[in-house]
Amino acid sequence: MVSAASSDIGQGSDPSLALSAVSERALRKNAWRLLPFLAFASFVHYMDRTNIAFAALSMNRDLGLTAAEFGSAASIFYFGYVLVSVPSSLAVYRYGARRWLACIMICWGLGAAAKALVTGPATLSTIRFIEGAAQAGFFPGVIYYLTLWFPPQYRARALAWFLVSIPASAVIGGPVAVTLLQMDGVLGLSGWRWLFLIEGLPTVVFGLIALYVIVDGPKDASWLAGEERRELLTVIADEPPVGRQSFLVALRDKRTSVLAAVFFLLILGVLGPAYWMPLILKSHGLSDAQVGWISAGPYLVAAVAMVLSSRLMDRTGGHALYLAGACLIAAAGFAFSVFYNALLPALLGLTVALAGLGAARPAFFSIPPKFLTGIAAAGGLALINSAGSLGGVVGPFAVGWLKDATGSFRAGLYSLAGALVLASLLTLVLRALVRGPPKTRSGPS
Repeated sequence: MVSAASSDIGQGSDPSLALSAVSERALRKNAWRLLPFLAFASFVHYMDRTNIAFAALSMNRDLGLTAAEFGSAASIFYFGYVLVSVPSSLAVYRYGARRWLACIMICWGLGAAAKALVTGPATLSTIRFIEGAAQAGFFPGVIYYLTLWFPPQYRARALAWFLVSIPASAVIGGPVAVTLLQMDGVLGLSGWRWLFLIEGLPTVVFGLIALYVIVDGPKDASWLAGEERRELLTVIADEPPVGRQSFLVALRDKRTSVLAAVFFLLILGVLGPAYWMPLILKSHGLSDAQVGWISAGPYLVAAVAMVLSSRLMDRTGGHALYLAGACLIAAAGFAFSVFYNALLPALLGLTVALAGLGAARPAFFSIPPKFLTGIAAAGGLALINSAGSLGGVVGPFAVGWLKDATGSFRAGLYSLAGALVLASLLTLVLRALVRGPPKTRSGPS
């Protein structure tokens, strides 16, 4: 028996569903216990993934990398990520978040630090591939993990406080990165090698700490009183069943395919500024230090947009419409950033683009749990995340290739804008698919 999800993705969870005072207290305790640690882990995760963008300010010259070679090295990270993402995410479901997320953090910390050993494009690409495989499973694993602790009415906010670490990593990561680059020559090492070492190795220690902070589910939550634990488990269990327990059934659901396509296009946009904004700003005549500090501003705006929009989404529902609108705003920002060949329009356009992308992320990740549960949620989220990671393979390389071919970033950023317009249209297709769900049918699935 396979039943269609009854909830309309376009309408979101019903914000009128009230929770008891005991449930509210349990959710606040969960938020204070879990979200700061997971958000900081995500902060380090994204900073280790993208600090290569700031290292490129001097590394490309030292290693003799062209824009296309740098783009290839940035992209190959996602080949490893895609190959391991689904089995790694299923391991979170199979072995529990505590052990597996800690293992992921330790392995990626070692891979991130190993970038200090590169000697050319071949070794850089090899280590980036290994680092991507090590990080696979963390992001979709945490998204699945949060569904175990927060009911639909709170998920957009919980996701936003986790995801806000991504723009926050750029707000802080930029100034930190350019400061570490100034260690050039200390103990005979280049500044960019110090950047990889100092930002990578602490993640190993952080992974060990995870073994003592993370617990596998509410039943093991020592910070909850007995009544709070029972009430929370009841609230989570009362979430309407959506008939998507089987991983194979989730793979056959066309909504999963559409979401994967949307995320692929969304990640094209997300990784455009992540890997290329420092070089875009430097092309306007800024110094490395100025690039580091100025690039923090757009990401600060993105962080604020993410938190504020998530609160509005939880109150009003309609996550799909928010996602479609956010993608259009981001597309307009990318197009404007290169319409005029000047620093201020470029900075303003990138700020608008990042604000739109900041609002899009919690909207997007609030949608899959509406029709994926259990092992289907773990595997389905990994599949969707893998499709997005393919955007990481295509995006950085395409922008670098277009930069070498045309001599400017204009064609690359126009391409990112077009991808986000298509993402908006596909989101509306997704909403249409669930406004008229298929009838329930009996028989073998």
